[in-house]
Amino acid sequence: MIIPVRCISCGEIVGDKWEKFSSELALGKDPKKILDSLKVEKYCCRSTIITNVDLMDDIAIFKKRLVPSKQE
Repeated sequence: MIIPVRCISCGEIVGDKWEKFSSELALGKDPKKILDSLKVEKYCCRSTIITNVDLMDDIAIFKKRLVPSKQE
């Protein structure tokens, strides 16, 4: 759902690299080259970033339905 702040395996900080990674990936760049440019070298950190699925927009829909609006 949300990119982990740290790698699940080694504990290195990876959360600050997610925005740059996702924006360049949307432009059609190669994930390997993006991670190389971000200096993400360990396989565990690479897999933490690559396998993340951003579901915030999908979850936000349900949050809006569960919280009653002030107009009701």
